[in-house]
Amino acid sequence: MSINKERFMELIKQHEYNVIKKELQNINEIDIATYLEELPTEEMIIVFRMLSKDQACDVFAELEQSIQHKMIETMSDQELCAVVNDLAIDDAVDMLEEMPAFLVQRVLKAADSDMRDTINQFMNYPEDSAGSVMTPEFVGLKESMTVKEAIEHIRKNGEDSETIYTCYVMDATRILYGIVSVRTLLVSKDDTLISEIMEKNVISVRTDEDQEAAANLLKKYDFMSLPVVDKENRLVGIITYDDAMDVIEEETTEDIERMGAVEPSEKPYLKTSVVELSKNRIVWLLVLMITDMISGGILSKWQDAFTAMPVLIAFIPMLTDTGGNAGGQSSTLIIRSLAMGEITPADWFKVWWKEARVAAICGFILALFDVIRIWIMYPGQGLVAITIGIALFCTVIMAKSVGGILPLIASKLKLDPAVMASPVITTIVDAGSLLIYLNTASILLHI
Repeated sequence: MSINKERFMELIKQHEYNVIKKELQNINEIDIATYLEELPTEEMIIVFRMLSKDQACDVFAELEQSIQHKMIETMSDQELCAVVNDLAIDDAVDMLEEMPAFLVQRVLKAADSDMRDTINQFMNYPEDSAGSVMTPEFVGLKESMTVKEAIEHIRKNGEDSETIYTCYVMDATRILYGIVSVRTLLVSKDDTLISEIMEKNVISVRTDEDQEAAANLLKKYDFMSLPVVDKENRLVGIITYDDAMDVIEEETTEDIERMGAVEPSEKPYLKTSVVELSKNRIVWLLVLMITDMISGGILSKWQDAFTAMPVLIAFIPMLTDTGGNAGGQSSTLIIRSLAMGEITPADWFKVWWKEARVAAICGFILALFDVIRIWIMYPGQGLVAITIGIALFCTVIMAKSVGGILPLIASKLKLDPAVMASPVITTIVDAGSLLIYLNTASILLHI
């Protein structure tokens, strides 16, 4: 039975390294990586050197990139060579992409020639493309093989593959013809040809396609892996389910940060410096502050109206906040639908029509509630209540239309739709709701 984190830390504190070395064999690699990340560098290196060769490679792949950098700086050339050459290609590429140049040179120098050539090839793929997250470690079969020959091939080469659940059928030039699962192989007769049992309708992605689209495709069809081909339909790698989940987590994190008007950061919050956090936030804060001046300009032009009827000021926060919330609801749903591939910019009219009808229902209920509330709270101000109700109804329709359409426009312009999330939409809706409110009041109240 493996020890828990508290017990592990207690053994470290007591320098019980012999006990730790025995216990490490029973601890999951992911847990070991988590434990190591909380240790001082010197103790982390001591414990890491207690691991077996295979265990050390698996633990290293699970460490945060900043910790990997520290490890590489302290490793001997022999230790580095052992770890690098056993790393999965996609893990090695991910690590090198975020590494300082002098460490990249040291890692490539430690890698053997085949590993180095493969790493260099993968690092030439565009960032965030399917090619940049794939692995070349898969099981390849030939159409002419029998089931017995295929199983022998898997036994011989499967250990070095990222996954063996799905095997890929290709010719000598690596043209992808089909796929066959290990399950299908195991239930088929030994003398059956692979060409007779393989699936020919293969879903694949190109190396230059977006990694998020590839991950969503893998998720949509519940695949364990997805083949990645070049322009000539030659199989060059696969994207596995765990890599796809990493991509989805990364893209979702970026979207959430952008929706909060924050530039994405790849570092964990507690390991990001105050200066870097400030840089990630200040630009958007400045942009939004400047755009908010539009609302101030609108209000300044209607000072006489507020002087004539001061009660109008009391309803401004309610109108602008309701509009911002309504627009934020729509933008959140549309951004999610875009990310899931449920809609495209070409569906803009369907989106607008649906949001307009939703807005009409929500706006009517909110307006009716506010008219009754104002009628009760402000006796004799029936016309003001109707003014607020009409302005609120129109504001909700405007806000939901803006919230639904702006992300689609951003997607059409090849921008991240998350940029058009709550902060931007709220700023636009604030100005729009003020214009609607004050013009409605001008017409109905003659001010």
